[in-house]
Parts: sequence; C-alpha cells; structure tokens
Amino acid sequence: MPGRSSSIASNLNVDRHLAQFREMCRIREFEKAAIAAAEEKLVLGAIHPSIGQEAVAVGVCSNLRRDDIILSTHRGHGHTMAKGADALAMMRELFGRAGGTSQGKGGSMHIADFEVGMLGANGVVAANINIAAGAAHAIKLKREDRVVVCFFGDGAINRGPFLEGLNWAGVFKLPILFVCEDNGFASTTRTQSMTSGDGPAARAEAIGIKAETVDGNDLLAVDEAARELIEVARRGTPRFLLARTYRLTGHTSADTAPYRPQAEVEERWRNDPIANTRKVLAGAGVADADLAAVAAAAEREMKQASETARNTDWPARELAFTDVQDIGDPRERAY
Repeated sequence: MPGRSSSIASNLNVDRHLAQFREMCRIREFEKAAIAAAEEKLVLGAIHPSIGQEAVAVGVCSNLRRDDIILSTHRGHGHTMAKGADALAMMRELFGRAGGTSQGKGGSMHIADFEVGMLGANGVVAANINIAAGAAHAIKLKREDRVVVCFFGDGAINRGPFLEGLNWAGVFKLPILFVCEDNGFASTTRTQSMTSGDGPAARAEAIGIKAETVDGNDLLAVDEAARELIEVARRGTPRFLLARTYRLTGHTSADTAPYRPQAEVEERWRNDPIANTRKVLAGAGVADADLAAVAAAAEREMKQASETARNTDWPARELAFTDVQDIGDPRERAY
C-alpha cells in the first residue's frame, strides 16, 4: 500500500500506542454492538460501520485538543469516539433515547457532540467540507489557536463541495486539515472506475494544498503524519492527508457487499489495523494477556452500553420541538 509507513524503531511510544489500541478496540466493539442492535430493530435507519478504518480516526484525533473541531461523514462513529464523545451517550443516540448526544434526535448518520468539538456527521456526501471550511474561517477571524479536521471518503472528491472547500481554504489560508479516508469504494462502486485523473492527492495539489499519502492501516504512520500536518495547519496553512484503507464490511450493516470478491475481503482482513497494532505492541514487549484484556474490556463496555441504552426511556414528548429553528415565519413567501 503506497504512502508513508511507520519506522517502528524510531516511532514507538508504548504507552501512547497502547492507549490508541484501546480506543481502536472500543470503536470496533461499539460498532459491532450497534450492528447487533440494528438487527434487532432497536436502531432504526442505516448504520454505516467503519470497521477496518479505525487507525485513521484514532491516529488523527489523538493529535487534537478538546477544543479543536472535527466534521465527519455518514460513517462517523469512529471519529466521534476518537474525539472524546461518551460511548453510552452515543449508543443512546443511536437508539433514539433520552441522554443521547443530541437527545436521540440525530441518530447514527447525524451523530454530533459539540462538547468535544465534533460538529456533526453528515448524510450528504461532501457537504461537510464546506462546513469545515466555514468553521476554520471563523477560527481565523477570531484569531483562535484551534484547528479543524474534516474527514471524508474518496467518493466525495467527485462532488462540487470538494473543489469549493479546498479552494476556499487555499485562498484564505485556513487552519484546516482535510483527511480523505480512501477505502476504494463510493458506496457500492469502485471509486477508481468513476474518477478521472490521479485521484484525491493530485487534485488537492492542483488547488495548491500540499498532500501526503499514508498507509491508513498503519496506526503509527497515521499518528506521525497527522501530528506533523495538524501543527502546520494550525498555523494557517491548510494540508491534505490521503489515508489509504479498506472498509471490511459492506457500505451499511445490511449490505452483504456482493460487488466485492470474497477473496479480496479475506486478503484485506489480513491487514486489519487493530491486529497490526496488536502485533507491534506485542513485539515491543506488551504481554499478549494484557492486550487480550484490553480487547475484552472494550467488548464488555460496549455490550453494557447497548444494554443500558435499550433500557433507557424515550425522550419526553415536550422536547419534540426543542432545537428546531423558529426564526422567521414559515408562512412567509419568497416572492
């Protein structure tokens, strides 16, 4: 897989990467629990798992401060958790229950938590790119020491907001890092088959934003690249990170992905980022029993979160119309 990969000897920080491994396990177990709940019809609407992409979310967000901002996609659970959102509150949100991150009104595709700087997932492909540029412009105007990270998939590069948002960031020198999670598919279509030219990094470079490509399944490489690019972006020089990874499940939890050869999926499972990180830590002397305990603790936590969420009350009826914009009169005509 092309791009930057880690130099284990020079980049290994056992405590840091063990904490990141723990977070990757938590994200995966959260999504496994969410998928199981969706199969029971306890979670309505689509679940878009990021299983196989955890190293990108964790490697990038580990380098952010709490008051930094991220924007995500319909595949946003991992980014939200990696930014610091509470797993139980997120699970309640998916279940549509009281105590959710948006009081049960947003659900999976619109997960958000302003308290940790997660401005929201977005069900419209590429729509978050311009929102991110707007947030970064606000930070610049207010002269704040903050940075914005905008996550999107490779399918987003063929939509208008990609050009608009990157051009906006380049012209105004905004404090933003664009992170393209290139998993090879735009929904159920291979992105390469519908993309002209040399792809995401080349398009960013053409707009004047320097890009770096990284192995998105190599946690240490993502961590190192993100740390460097975020510090540059924080100073008002936008940057672009292309993380090549793979979505190990279908587009949604209900998608069996018949458009992919089974042999391809099996081969990609052998490059699972969580398994890769576990091997690195074991090689650094972390006991296998300790690594197994981390994974088991994550599984217990998320099963308990799911159980608690299903037993949580529905939001009170009187809250149905709170958080709804009431500025202006909807009866007014536009002419």
